Amino acid sequence: MTPGFHHLEHEHQVRIHIDQHRFESPNPTTGAALYPLANIAHSLVLYREVTGDHEDKVIPNGPEVIHLKEDEHFHSGPPVTQEVTIIVNGTPFEWNEREITCAQVVTLDNPDYPNHPEITYSVKYKNGPAHKPEGTLSPGGSVKVKNRMVFSVSETGQS
Repeated sequence: MTPGFHHLEHEHQVRIHIDQHRFESPNPTTGAALYPLANIAHSLVLYREVTGDHEDKVIPNGPEVIHLKEDEHFHSGPPVTQEVTIIVNGTPFEWNEREITCAQVVTLDNPDYPNHPEITYSVKYKNGPAHKPEGTLSPGGSVKVKNRMVFSVSETGQS
């Protein structure tokens, strides 16, 4: 059994191509099985090639079930990052990660923050993701970012 592959109903072998190399894979399968099958480096992601004027689809390296087609093509590559603009205390910043931590927000506002961990800050946000469009970011916490998300950072004093 392929590492990371859990028994799935109606399993059979299909021929697929990853980075122009031929492989036989159980179908259905998982990303957790495809990544080691083609020895995809940890810093890369696997993409399912699509036809037409569409972006290739990322195959997550996890337990999600993937249904394959005979002679389907995949390729590995660096993850595509989508840069968004976030606003911290009125200043726009370009951000290319899916999440941001409380410490990262404070550091954007006050670049000297890592040298003064004794000072505590309050971080509030609005225009956030649909499931929680506003809230408070606690120390050690993180939140998914959204384009034009607004953060307010204020010093609360010495800890």
